[in-house]
Amino acid sequence: MELRIMRYFVAVAEAGTVSEAARRVHVTQPALSRQIRMLERELRVTLFDRRDGRLELSAAGREFLPVVRDVLQRATAATAAAESLAAGRLVHLAIAASPTTLTDVVAPFLATFGPEDPLPTVQEAGGSEALDRLRRGADLAVVTQRPPNPWSTRTLAVLPLWAYVPPEHPWVDRDSVGLDELAAQPLVVLDPTFRPRQLLDQALADQQLALADHVECGNAQVAQALAAAGRGVAVVSDDPRFDLHALRISRRARPDLSITLHAAWDSDHHAADALSEMADRIAVFCRTRYGAVETP
Repeated sequence: MELRIMRYFVAVAEAGTVSEAARRVHVTQPALSRQIRMLERELRVTLFDRRDGRLELSAAGREFLPVVRDVLQRATAATAAAESLAAGRLVHLAIAASPTTLTDVVAPFLATFGPEDPLPTVQEAGGSEALDRLRRGADLAVVTQRPPNPWSTRTLAVLPLWAYVPPEHPWVDRDSVGLDELAAQPLVVLDPTFRPRQLLDQALADQQLALADHVECGNAQVAQALAAAGRGVAVVSDDPRFDLHALRISRRARPDLSITLHAAWDSDHHAADALSEMADRIAVFCRTRYGAVETP
């Protein structure tokens, strides 16, 4: 079975019609239909059910799809490894990270790349999903919780968790706000799937505090927009937007509330040494971009 035919199968499975799949893989519709029928004859199994002009995966097709995707991902990794070995360096670099980390850290870092650096791509993935992307072909993940074994890891920076207020807010002349003061205010917070919200909830529980009036949303930039509109103090880890004023969040007898960035990669990666050096470069970039960045 050729890799090309496997890619055709995945394209049809994802598109749902031969015509759309043919457009995506740049072959004619009759040729693609013929290749799919030949694949089914070769495997002696029906991969698609034909219904009202669409192709739906059969039970066998649904079981076969993840197997084919795994083979294609391994083939892509093998090709990348061969290219890197031939060039003597990392040729391609796929980085997985949350939307905030991609916007505020990864994208500005990639803007510093030169012609000798690998060709980068990014994959938006939050939380443990970013580590899952390593298993599925990403080279490097930037996450906000320390990666477990067997991943190689490098702590990049410890950055503040911010409380953002608009220019007319009474706190605008301050540099920080106590957690107890913050808890008594109307807040705009992220939903509990986000690491900044988890850190805030844990800090409140540690001081036996609870959120008073709050608005919950699923996007950090929207949270800042709501703060700018006067709906409450936004608690996020993003860089400031909408002319908001940033305050550190202080705690009794504890360091200010912060979020930690970690890089993770596979120690068995063919370019593990190059990825380690890349993680070091990101750490240096964080220090340069954010000034006096705390270290763990």
